[in-house]
Amino acid sequence: MKVELSVIIVNYNGQIYFKDCLDSLYCKLEGISFEIIVLDNNSSDNSCLFIKENYPQVILIESKINHGFGKGNNEAVKYAKGEFLLLINNDTIVLDNLLPVLNHIKSNANIGVIGINMLNKEKKYIPAAGVFPNFINMFLMKKLLQIDEEFVNGNFSKSSYNVDWLGGSFLLLTKTLYNEINGFDEDYFMYVEDVDFCKKIANKGRARVFLTNYSYIHFVGFTKSKNPMLIKGYELYISKHFNGLEKLKVMTALKINKLVKKIKSSLNLD
Repeated sequence: MKVELSVIIVNYNGQIYFKDCLDSLYCKLEGISFEIIVLDNNSSDNSCLFIKENYPQVILIESKINHGFGKGNNEAVKYAKGEFLLLINNDTIVLDNLLPVLNHIKSNANIGVIGINMLNKEKKYIPAAGVFPNFINMFLMKKLLQIDEEFVNGNFSKSSYNVDWLGGSFLLLTKTLYNEINGFDEDYFMYVEDVDFCKKIANKGRARVFLTNYSYIHFVGFTKSKNPMLIKGYELYISKHFNGLEKLKVMTALKINKLVKKIKSSLNLD
């Protein structure tokens, strides 16, 4: 049978999440011809052994180095046979059947990539879409997630929204588009590569669509200890996507943000 969807999972020491993640995928991909590809980034836990013993049908790629998130996805996609790709984190549980989501992207050629509603382990709403970096939201990063009031509280009035970017823990798109934009920019090791990825899709004139009626749980979220990596990611993004005076303004805003975070951290104000 022809594979329609290739599910791509990049793993690093995520054995504890695999059973729930994979079981949910095998359940919620009913009606779709699919394969699951796991790229293991040289884990030191028993992730690879666990997959081999419990999910032998999974295509397992064992890297001898840690590629990071972006390059890990790029390497895994090289093995994909499906027309469509679902890039999903291993620390997730899909809650709804994904056939309607796949049909949605099939129904509109202008859609570049789809994301769905993200919940934390208590099944409470977490923002999974945002606004591209600008002068204002580089001063105050929570503005990156504040598309409008509905995206702040998660009380949505529509089933579909066009957004700037979607979180990298769930991205559905065609393999053709993935290859057209050369996948993830491998200059990013972790964080902001999903924003950059969606920016490249936007530059192709394709929509980034957030569907509210389908959900997944995402266990491991961002913590303030990772702020330096986030700042570094946005510095790289600004260097790639801004020019001239605007680049200077946005980079200055980010530098001020970085300084404020450093001061707060030193004074234990976070």
